[in-house]
This record gives sequence, C-alpha cells and structure tokens, in this order.
Amino acid sequence: MADILLTHSYHLPYDRKQVRKMQPYPPLGTLYAASVLRSFGFSVAVFDTMLQEPVAFTGFLKRHQPKLVVIYEDDFNFLSKMCLTRMREVGYWMTEAARSFNALVIAHGSDASDHTEEYLRQGVNYVLLGEAELTLAELCRALLGHGTVTDIAGLASADTVGDGIQKIRLPKPTPWHALPAPARDLIDISAYRMAWKKAHGYFSLNLVASRGCPYRCNWCAKPISGDRFHVRPPDAVVNEIVELKSNYGAEHLWFSDDIFALDHRWVTQFACEVEKKRSSIPFKVQARADLMSAETVDALKRAGCFEVWMGVESGSQKVLSAMDKGLQVEQIVAATGRLKAAGIRACYFLQFGYPGEGWKEIQQTVSLVRATRPDDIGVSVSYPMPSTRFYAMVQAELGRKRNWTDSDDLCVMFKAAYSDGFYHALRDALHAEVDSWQREASEIGRNRMNELWRKVAELEPVTRNADATNLRLEELPTGTARASQFVPLQHLAHAAWET
Repeated sequence: MADILLTHSYHLPYDRKQVRKMQPYPPLGTLYAASVLRSFGFSVAVFDTMLQEPVAFTGFLKRHQPKLVVIYEDDFNFLSKMCLTRMREVGYWMTEAARSFNALVIAHGSDASDHTEEYLRQGVNYVLLGEAELTLAELCRALLGHGTVTDIAGLASADTVGDGIQKIRLPKPTPWHALPAPARDLIDISAYRMAWKKAHGYFSLNLVASRGCPYRCNWCAKPISGDRFHVRPPDAVVNEIVELKSNYGAEHLWFSDDIFALDHRWVTQFACEVEKKRSSIPFKVQARADLMSAETVDALKRAGCFEVWMGVESGSQKVLSAMDKGLQVEQIVAATGRLKAAGIRACYFLQFGYPGEGWKEIQQTVSLVRATRPDDIGVSVSYPMPSTRFYAMVQAELGRKRNWTDSDDLCVMFKAAYSDGFYHALRDALHAEVDSWQREASEIGRNRMNELWRKVAELEPVTRNADATNLRLEELPTGTARASQFVPLQHLAHAAWET
C-alpha cells in the first residue's frame, strides 16, 4: 500500500524508432520526484511505464489503493519533451483509471505545461508548472493533511485557469544540489539490464550532472526550467557513478543533461574526481560544438567520455543564424577534429526544414557531414513547439496536427520548402552514407546508398512547396540573427558546486 503512486506516460513499445534502437533508460525525473516525496515522509510507489504494458497500471492501483496518483513525466528525457500524442493518450487513460479508484490526479511535464487546460478537462485535478519537485511535496502535504492549496506557487487547477495560465505564479527554482538521489530502488532495474544486454551486449544507465540550458535557440522549448541552469558538485556526480557501477552493474553511462561541459572548470574538476576515485566508465553526453575547446576535450577524455552528441543542426551559416544558434560552422569543424583526435566519437543532431532553408542550404549540410565524417547522426525536421519564437513564426500555418505521434513521425506541420516524402528520403540517404563509413560497405550496400540518393535527387524538384515559409536574415529583428543568444553565467542561478 502507498498513499502516493507516481508514474509517467512514456511506453517504449509505442515508439517504433526507439524500439529499433532499444536503448531504454529509467525515468530520472519521476524517480527524483519520488525520492523527494520519501524524504518528506510519504509512502510512495512507482509504476514505470517504460517497459511495462500500460494496462498493468490498474494492477498497481488495486494493490496500493493510492489517495494521490502523480503522472510525473521525466523532464530529462528528450522524448518526453517532444510531447508525443501517443504518450499523451496514455496519460489521459491513466488519469481515467486513477479516478475510477477515487484517487486525485496530479500531472507534470512539458506536454501538461503546454496544454494545461486540456489536461484539466481530461480529469487531472492539478497540473504542476516549472521545476516541481518541492511544489509536489507541498501539494501532497496539503492534500493528505487536509491543508490549503491556494497559496502554492506553480499550481494550476480548474479554479485557477479561468484568469489565464500565464498569471499563475511559478515556484522558485528547485535547489538542485540538495535533492536526494533518484529512487532507483522503486523500479525494476533488471528489466533495463536485460533489454540492453540482449540488444547491445552491455548495460547502460543514465544520470544527470546539470539541469536546464541557458542558450536561446529559437526553436527549442523549455517549459520546465526556462533559461535557468543548475549544476551539481563534481564529487557528488562521481559518487553517483561509483554507485551505479557497484550497486547496479552499469558498464556505460548516458548523461541526460540538456547541455554538458558548459563550464570547462567544472569538467576539469570532474575529471580529477574520476581519476582520484578510479571510477572511469565509458559515457556519452550532449554538448555544443563551441564548448569543445582543447582543454575541455582533454578533460572529457580523462574522465572516460566515449561519445559526444552535438546540436549541429545545419551546415548552413544562414540557417544557424536564423535559428539564433550562436554557433559558427567553423566551430563545428574544429570541435569534430578535436574529438576525433582524442578518440572520442563525434556525433551530430541535424535538423532539416527550418524556414528559409532551400536546396542550397541542404547541400551545405550534406557537404559538412561528408567533410567532417561524424561517427553517427540523428536526423529530424524542424518541429514547432509552443512558447518558442519559431512556433510564433509558423503558428498561422499549423493545422489540427500540432504534435508528432511518435519520435519517428517526422511530419512537417508548417509550410516547409519540401513535402514530408523528400525529408524522409533525405534522412534515409544521409543515414545510409554515414553508416557506410563505420564499416566496410558491401557492393549491395553501396548500391542501396546510391539508390537512396537517386531518390532524393528525383524528389527534390517535384516535392517543392511553392508557398513555403521563407525567413530571410534581413527580415529578423536587429541583433537576433548573428549575436550569440547565450545567457552569461553570472546571470544564472549560482552554481552549487562553487559554494
């Protein structure tokens, strides 16, 4: 029995692309919320939807008879941030199931933040906004202790949305360094180990060293932390690495941070702690190309970094500038060279279809990939998310479909330069070429790759959209196109590791 049952809506088998990759990770955001509730003395259970069939949720409801059900999405999982409609449907179904057991329902996550009123209409009693661990604890204390909820910041309910969501007072930033460790003991880690071992022959687990991102790329939605950035002390992160190796048998790690290696001093101290505690283990991170200085790359190598995924987005400087990326193509080339020289895999996230990108800009991206030869790529199309400048630019063009069904959807929801079929063909051809570099391509493989590129060439002239949205640099407000949109560190929350 548990007074509070936490869960999340992401179910891997409902996402065909992720099933092919088979790289499931525990829901860290959900587990952090669970650990905070336990630290306040609440009785807590977790239903982990990642690998369990959602229908099993009713069994947990019967077993625990919870007073409160919290659908707390994993804020550290980029798949949750994509607000996929297949997972939204799971969340709505869980809400209905929980209410049938007379439980109050609380929801938190990017999708609930973007569509708060819709979640409330579906039967959710409360939606938590912003960084919500402490808000959740305060709400649960009020609900289970018959207290009042009217003065709790960051809380939306049917009584509060009438005056507009934007008027709800957000909570203060969570003191990130003070949170207890995620409650991994409340889920079945062995199921993850089995999935990884079967698919890849080794076991990978996830952790985070920081939260948030201070950059302001105009297509990136940040409904939870906004521009805030918190970083944990290096020694605390290394202690968690030791625990994951010794207690759970992790053989590889994925840092789920939005951005890793933001401060080169932190990375250097992190590497020193890893060496001092002899806790090196292969890991991968997400970072920016302009952060990959020689000093940072050296520290990453010392710490055990195996792979860096960089948000490259485009090989066109015009597109990067229009995105407010604050990044130069030359920095991408330099970063890739440094990482490869250090023996670290350099991987690219690429994004096609941004307004103003035409065939010339696409060719520049392909040329960059061919010139730098990244070890792996992830290809997507521009995806307008609420509360972003990009969304505002194309909002008038959006139809009823405003979210992807799953992460392999790649539906263009505005008037891009080409139709969906062209971008799908481009993705397939570029992936095939990059894959061919990692192994000796057979004649069959080379023929297939050539056929994929022929398909791209055939589709290019016949899939153009004559009325595509075309954002030219000179149309952007002064100062937004070329200036870096990075928020200076001194304007952010004070770094806990420096206290």
